[in-house]
Amino acid sequence: MKTSVDVVVVGAGIAGLVAARDLVRAGREVVVLEARDRVGGRLLNAELPGGAPIEVGGQWVGPGQDQVLALIDELGLTTFPTHTEGRHIAEIGTARSVYTGRVPRLNPVALADVAQAQWRLDRLARQVAAREPWLAEQAEDLDGQTFATWLRRNVYTSGGRSFFRLITEAVFSAEPEDLSALWACFYVGAAGGLDALISTAGGAQQDRVVGGSQRIALALADELGDRIVLGAPVTEISWDAAGVQVSAGRTTVRAARAVIAVPPPLAARIRFGPGLPGDRDQLVQRMPMGRVIKVNVAYDEPFWRRDGLSGQANSDHRPLGTVFDNTPPAGAPGVLVGFLEGKHADAAGRLDPAERRSRVLTDLTGYFGPQAQHPIAYIERDWAEEEFSGGCYGAFTAPSTLTRFGTALRTAIGPLHWAGTETATRWAGYMDGAVESGHRAAREISDVLMTHAQI
Repeated sequence: MKTSVDVVVVGAGIAGLVAARDLVRAGREVVVLEARDRVGGRLLNAELPGGAPIEVGGQWVGPGQDQVLALIDELGLTTFPTHTEGRHIAEIGTARSVYTGRVPRLNPVALADVAQAQWRLDRLARQVAAREPWLAEQAEDLDGQTFATWLRRNVYTSGGRSFFRLITEAVFSAEPEDLSALWACFYVGAAGGLDALISTAGGAQQDRVVGGSQRIALALADELGDRIVLGAPVTEISWDAAGVQVSAGRTTVRAARAVIAVPPPLAARIRFGPGLPGDRDQLVQRMPMGRVIKVNVAYDEPFWRRDGLSGQANSDHRPLGTVFDNTPPAGAPGVLVGFLEGKHADAAGRLDPAERRSRVLTDLTGYFGPQAQHPIAYIERDWAEEEFSGGCYGAFTAPSTLTRFGTALRTAIGPLHWAGTETATRWAGYMDGAVESGHRAAREISDVLMTHAQI
């Protein structure tokens, strides 16, 4: 297929689909090229026994995520709250706490240490996120160290450090040693603070989309119709001042502008001719994806609720360090969703699938008792094995990346515009950030095309 349009969009995740829809509504001819045989990117639904949908990719939305919540409403979709009723489980160090509310009953000295470190982090994060992070007052110092270094300097107890390592794995699906302290501060600030990132009720894990989050992408795709070409991995983009030519197998698209809406490491695999400026190339070389294996384990019923447990559990020593109740709105089957993140995903990914399943069930049994050993279904997704994702939840920057190359993160290069949740200024790494980036890229292109039409 050869075609000519106003805009070609590379990637049919939320960012690319939102950009495409905005441009179509502005009267532009658009084609979306998607490497997979489906839309949704890092959003994907699977089926539970009985046919109910379950998310094996991104799934949560919460207060303050105004862009994605507005889109959900506009598409006629609805949300329901994550189950939180009951007592939560926390295992930090040698202590186990079964508690209600937001704060586990752990060593009071460690809790005080966590509180003071969070206050420092939130204060820094507000300053960094208030402007481009590489322009923040302490940008050079923060970007010159890993988040692990910052934690060593600002968290004083072993319990406090264990807590923040667990949080880093849960939020970034990476280790504190992997990422720049400046990126960590930006990410926290872009969400409005650490509590917003890690909380369920009132935070980023508060709500789920009825029918599964991939319905957002499917609804957008329905509106775009045959403008989407599936099974078309883009391998080459030729560009100059006059426009672009995008090659994807047997499909070639010529356009005035292009939106590249794939994760930064995947954008780096595309051959650009001419090659991109050095700052952009250096940037994406220093933005790896996090690594996570997401596991949904289904039971006849949510048996933990009978024991007064919410299904929410965290541990700083179990590989399955974060667990939630992921039961569908109907109340059955009961589902526990757990995450193997960072180094735990590295180790688990090397195991035989049967051994990995056994270890996951061992951790669930440690949290919730022997009934956890007998699921009716086990559904896992290793996002590092996804060729066109390369990992999850999102990309992050290594030390000394943002201050050297951050200006290339979302700056257009000729006719090339960049979208994707990593380019967002609010809720980077989340569906909300993806929606923001899609709107921004569409506005950039609309402004350019309108200016050209007036000349």
